[in-house]
Amino acid sequence: MAVTVENVSALERRINLSIPTDIIEKEVASRLQRMSRTVRMQGFRPGKVPLKMVASTYGSQVRSEVIGDAIQKNFSATISEQNLRVAGYPRIEPKGQPDGKAANDAAFEFVATFEVYPEVVIGDLSALSIERPATAVEEADVDRTLQTLRKQRVTYSVADRAGQAGDRVTVDFVGKIDGVAFDGGTADGFAFELGGGQMLPEFDAAANGLAAGGTATFDLTFPANYQGKDVAGKTAQFSISVNKVEAAALPALDAEFAKSLGVADGDVEKMRTDIRGNLSREVKKRLQARTKNGVMQALYEAVKLDAPKALIALDVERLIEQARVDLAQRGVKQDVPLPPDMFQEQAKRRVALGLILNELVKSKGLEAKPDQVRAVIDEFAQSYEDPTEVVRWYYGDKQRLADVEAMALEDNVVNFVMSKAIVMDKSVSFDELMGRG
Repeated sequence: MAVTVENVSALERRINLSIPTDIIEKEVASRLQRMSRTVRMQGFRPGKVPLKMVASTYGSQVRSEVIGDAIQKNFSATISEQNLRVAGYPRIEPKGQPDGKAANDAAFEFVATFEVYPEVVIGDLSALSIERPATAVEEADVDRTLQTLRKQRVTYSVADRAGQAGDRVTVDFVGKIDGVAFDGGTADGFAFELGGGQMLPEFDAAANGLAAGGTATFDLTFPANYQGKDVAGKTAQFSISVNKVEAAALPALDAEFAKSLGVADGDVEKMRTDIRGNLSREVKKRLQARTKNGVMQALYEAVKLDAPKALIALDVERLIEQARVDLAQRGVKQDVPLPPDMFQEQAKRRVALGLILNELVKSKGLEAKPDQVRAVIDEFAQSYEDPTEVVRWYYGDKQRLADVEAMALEDNVVNFVMSKAIVMDKSVSFDELMGRG
């Protein structure tokens, strides 16, 4: 059996497999002989079916299986002898005739084309420059969080006056473009908060200042990037009628409010302490995520390598599937097109970083230790009412535990890189960190 290996490109390889016909035929005959001892056919007792009939019925199938096994065996032996690390799956095609049989009938010939993993050279990490963000949780942040929690528990009562910012108004409205009503432009009993940003500014302004029974007509120009493409950039004429105005009442910051947030004895100071603790944990988590993203980006830019196309293609498929699951959970129809090109760059980065991290972990001994994994789980469990149950939940499933191990491993990589790189501390405001603009 003759085997040759060609370098097609930096990562692509080609193996020419030539398998002698007599070896294939000998194995086919052997398998058919074994089959004849047990195969069942109508009109014959088990084990008494003539070999010719077995060969006529199953010969083609058996030959395909034998050839496939021979190709796999020779392919595996070749990559082992050549110390080749195959990335993805090989593409195996017949050479010459459609069945791969050589013109002289002496051998079956095939071509296996595949990619190998690139050599990953990490290099000197001391030249990397990485920002380490820092954010302090202030009392004002606790106050604003409390205000948000109060708004989530707002109650409304009918107000016999004109509507103002913060009120909830219930309206009927009709919108038309060039005198024709359009989809989504008409509603009865529609409620929204004045000044809450739910409606476009022209709509909000027209309703503001109207009491129950009040009406208004106005023009509204939809933004060019409006989600409703049929009306984006167009001007509509609206008429609205206010049915009800309701004033908002926020709950007092008292014992009852504290109890509603899980503070059993209603201690308001304990409530503030709990909120401060939750905010601190969230800030820590976001700071760690930012730092990790900075480290990963620095590694990605510093370590130049060609990611195997086969691995990128597989990751694109995974990303598309994840996106479909996410869309389904949001109630979006499954016929939304998701072109692979949308995910190409993301997949390329993910694959490259995976190779870089694997090399760092292997060469620097950064595997996650059991105590590190437990520390991560304990930190997760802190924010739950029964931490022991959370810990048991993680350790009760191998996949959940593997996910945490991967996180701990990434933390090890981040800490190692930060210990070698140039680190610059940067103050980040609470609002910026939380994405509040």
